[in-house]
Amino acid sequence: MDIVDLQKDVQNYYGKTITQTKDLVTNACCLADPGFSEKEQEILTQIHPEIIDKFYGCGSPIPSVIEGCTILDLGCGTGRDCYLASGLVGEKGKVIGVDMTDEQLEVARRHQEYHKEKFGYSESNVTFLKGTIEDLKTIGVEDQSVDVVISNCVINLSGDKKKVFEEIWRILKVGGELYFSDIFSDRRIPDHLRKDSVLWGECLSGALYVEDFRRMMQSVGFQSNYTVKKSRVTIDNKMVQLQVGEIKFYSITIRAFKIPEIEDKCEDYGQEAYYLGTVEGMPDEFRVDQTHLFKRGEPVRICKNFALIFKQSRLAPHFEVSDEQDHLGILDMPGVCDSTTDGCC
Repeated sequence: MDIVDLQKDVQNYYGKTITQTKDLVTNACCLADPGFSEKEQEILTQIHPEIIDKFYGCGSPIPSVIEGCTILDLGCGTGRDCYLASGLVGEKGKVIGVDMTDEQLEVARRHQEYHKEKFGYSESNVTFLKGTIEDLKTIGVEDQSVDVVISNCVINLSGDKKKVFEEIWRILKVGGELYFSDIFSDRRIPDHLRKDSVLWGECLSGALYVEDFRRMMQSVGFQSNYTVKKSRVTIDNKMVQLQVGEIKFYSITIRAFKIPEIEDKCEDYGQEAYYLGTVEGMPDEFRVDQTHLFKRGEPVRICKNFALIFKQSRLAPHFEVSDEQDHLGILDMPGVCDSTTDGCC
């Protein structure tokens, strides 16, 4: 399927065929239990009901520690995650939503004034831009201008995913973060399914094969990435299940940092990190991903990649990192960095 035709199909599917969540054929784009924090739940109660009703997504791709940050949402749709981020970054922060579907953007823009008043801001801190996620330069998103890129079950809809990740690397500031939820598969999707426009729209035919995703990320600069959440996707549609056969689909939330010195393996320089307990709402512990949990004041052995993250990203004020020692090889510590599994990277 040509990328231009694919974009038109996706635009029509989400602009005309799907007008609210219940119109979806499967549940891949609407998974339960996203795991919202107490503060996020409070903000969600203030988001306009029409936006909630028209929301499609497979996770909660908004990280902590984003107050005052510039956030960009790839494929923002009607803007639920943009307005959630708007409440989290505060009035001094900024949120940019990008989507190529006029019908979705019309709903998002219509409620800007509503949310400005709900959050008590003097000006709206949200901007919505029409464009494709493969070409953010054309719509004016500058190099190294964004602190955090988020996306919720949208990158799978792209016909040129490598270009999407190249654009993300370009627009992120050094130390910035990609934090997104999407649908992944345990194998490459066969061509006959990739040509099915409905299955594309349902976030299945464009699912990222996990190994191709890893290779693609490394090719654009993200040498390591971290799994925050992972759950199996069940397809509640017998006809679609017959079509996809034995392919297993997963909803995965991934985080990756734009720090050029990060390597593709967990190299051990004898370092430890201490969480200071200073992240709002997390006084006792801070979880980075499925593997790494930091309890306040307790030393945790880390690889050099995590030392770089805790020194160069927005997480730096909340951690202390011990000095680098002589290189000790690969850090192989089950439960922390395990060289026999996916480990921390």
